[in-house]
Amino acid sequence: MEKLDLQKIVILRDKLLDSRNWQRLLSKSWFLKGLSLCLAVMLWYFVGSDDTVDKNVMIPIEIINLPRDLVISNQFKKEIEVTVSGPRSLILEMTNRAITRQVDLSSATPGTMVISNTNNSIPVPRGITVLRVQPASVILSLDKLIQKHFPVKPVVSGKIEAGYILKRMKMDPEVITITGPQTILSQMDELRTHEIVIDGLSESQQRQVPLKLDPEIVELIGETSVTAFLQVAYETVERTIRDVPVVAILDGVQQHVKPGKVTVTANIAKNLIKEKADLKKLFTATAIDVLGDGRLKVTIVPREDLKESVEILAVEPDYVEILQEKSERPVESAVLDGENNNGGDSPAAKSKAQGAKPPEDQTRKPAKIAPAVDVTPKTKNEKK
Repeated sequence: MEKLDLQKIVILRDKLLDSRNWQRLLSKSWFLKGLSLCLAVMLWYFVGSDDTVDKNVMIPIEIINLPRDLVISNQFKKEIEVTVSGPRSLILEMTNRAITRQVDLSSATPGTMVISNTNNSIPVPRGITVLRVQPASVILSLDKLIQKHFPVKPVVSGKIEAGYILKRMKMDPEVITITGPQTILSQMDELRTHEIVIDGLSESQQRQVPLKLDPEIVELIGETSVTAFLQVAYETVERTIRDVPVVAILDGVQQHVKPGKVTVTANIAKNLIKEKADLKKLFTATAIDVLGDGRLKVTIVPREDLKESVEILAVEPDYVEILQEKSERPVESAVLDGENNNGGDSPAAKSKAQGAKPPEDQTRKPAKIAPAVDVTPKTKNEKK
């Protein structure tokens, strides 16, 4: 019996291994149809017949149709947690589609709005059920959107080096414009910087300084820095220097001017005052013909190496005149005529008769008219 069973098995094996039998089997159409049906059932079982699962997915909130003159002024959750149930494949497809929870604010007004998150408010594909939404509501604070200009105010700490002063501090930009909720921007009037430390500062420089902002402002403009320009100058005192000589050159020729000296008022560095320097040597006074009428404008120019140590405030007088060389011949003629009328010769007339030369600098020392001398002979009684 056992030998018979063994023979049957060997015969079946031979038939299965016989390629001719397989060719006859595959040639029949009913076999191919049956095989296709089996494969379809297997595919449906492994792919289409997923088990129903529950899963938590995060869905973002999308704000739409927000009026231009309104803004959301509070912080709210940008995502909600949704529990869904359905076939695994559909849930996977839903997550790939980037579904959002839309909130329509087309009819919104300033104030507080409560947005309810119901199961029906979540747009899920057919075949998926929404079981739960967290949070159940979202609160939005709507405010008027305004624009406001804020001046930048520097905050300075420390002490500058002795002998110097912080002459000027300029911020760039000096004003920052912010657009945001009215309730937030109305609480501020200026933007302050972090401390600018100037300990030991002795020269001008520029620095990048961050602004000290509240978190609400950071949300609007981000972390912001400005440029601070620090202008350092010598500490000065005001001094008045008298009798400063004026140098006037016209057409390459030095001219005599009137007055020949001026008074200068200037701010002078304290270190120069302490050194007891000759203040007249700190600058030069020059006269320039700017009007063409014979008057020259006085210009005070500090020495090249002292431009930062000397600041000219005023000069008096600020204009001088050129001294013209004038002949005094008319004056001599008047003197001679007066002497001839009196019948006598004056010393001036004699000097003229002998060919004496008149004084060279007649403009500075005008000739004085001598009184007429009476040379009529007197009688004895008159002599007594």
